[in-house]
Amino acid sequence: MIIHVVKAGESLYQIASRYGVSVNRIVEDNGISDPGRLVVGQALLIRKETTQYIVQPGDTIYAIADRFGIPVEQLLEANDLGYDAVIYPGDALDIVYDNLDKAPMEINGFVYPNVDLDILRRYLPYLTYLSIFSYQVRADGGLSSLNEEALISEAYRYDVAPLMVLTNIERPGEFSSDLIRSALASEAARNNLIENILNTMTRKGYYGVVFDFEYLYPEDRDLYNLFIQKAMERLHARGFILMSALAPKIRPDQPGLLYEAHDYRAHGAFLDRVIVMTYEWGYLYSEAMPVAPVNLVEQVLRYTITEIPNEKILMGVPNYGYDFLVPRVEGRPARLLTNLEAVDLAAAVNAAIRFNETAQSPYFDYYADNQHHQAHFEDARSIESKIKLAVDYDLAGLSVWTLMSYFPQLTVLIDYYLEVVKVVGE
Repeated sequence: MIIHVVKAGESLYQIASRYGVSVNRIVEDNGISDPGRLVVGQALLIRKETTQYIVQPGDTIYAIADRFGIPVEQLLEANDLGYDAVIYPGDALDIVYDNLDKAPMEINGFVYPNVDLDILRRYLPYLTYLSIFSYQVRADGGLSSLNEEALISEAYRYDVAPLMVLTNIERPGEFSSDLIRSALASEAARNNLIENILNTMTRKGYYGVVFDFEYLYPEDRDLYNLFIQKAMERLHARGFILMSALAPKIRPDQPGLLYEAHDYRAHGAFLDRVIVMTYEWGYLYSEAMPVAPVNLVEQVLRYTITEIPNEKILMGVPNYGYDFLVPRVEGRPARLLTNLEAVDLAAAVNAAIRFNETAQSPYFDYYADNQHHQAHFEDARSIESKIKLAVDYDLAGLSVWTLMSYFPQLTVLIDYYLEVVKVVGE
């Protein structure tokens, strides 16, 4: 696998010829909307598989590996050679670009019930879990309704475990602290909620549940802990798995309504998996910045592994970006972008894409209507850095928010670096 960053004057045909792959392959793997229009700074995945090289006089194993941009170990393994092997002019060596050392990982992806099924089917082969967002909790422990049976059925067709997502959303996009307090403070409401979860999962055919309760009052921390303990006892007895989605903390006493009631240690003890939402540093109302800068994501992981076992952690990965105004205008939200829309926007405004090496994140600037814009998004480089971070920390896997738009670089990279663990069907 090669990541090629487009330079001024390069065409898709030139790039394809350089690497010996078809133009169509590059277009498909990168979701290129207009093959005749590339963007300076655009990251392209070049997926090669196997080619053959005839050893020339003066060649060494190390020089050949360097020439083709692959690890020495990969070259040796592909040709059944040891480190002390001697090669001779005329020998034929297989140059294998596929990753021969894939890390086993679980992959979760969130979707809304209105996801395009054609898009979903392109993702499902690369998923362990499909989290369907969401059932809203009522104050008395009741649940809203959801028409998601087709998604559950589709998930099982691809050996993907569907997960029921619960939220304390009261109005569209608004998490309610008061609502979740009412549902957790009363023993009757708690028991009713657990019973409704159990009945819904049984009736709909869910594999497990994700608790995404956000903006709880700090003083409700113990109530939340008690709830997940009681839920675990009831649901484990029926064979269901339990997860939660937690705000990205860097210390246990981190202040803020988003963080204080999320007890990492308790969630790690009671639940099977914990999704750490390592995104939204850059958000709708923030200053212009990356959604998930890798340097800050790693700060969260360094703390998380002190409280939650590695094998229970799913690291959040964003599948979107934002078009920000610079400077920020109070009360005016940024514009949400898919990653492919971001590249198309850069092409439309003739902006070169730059790359923040510290954050491992692409961005570009442009002006429209006398206003300065800065767009931040994800590309092959940023996704690769996040996958490698999860591998380095030996995590259970990744959790993608969301799968509502197709981003082919994401699936190509998952396929290259990871062996997707399946928990149903295999």
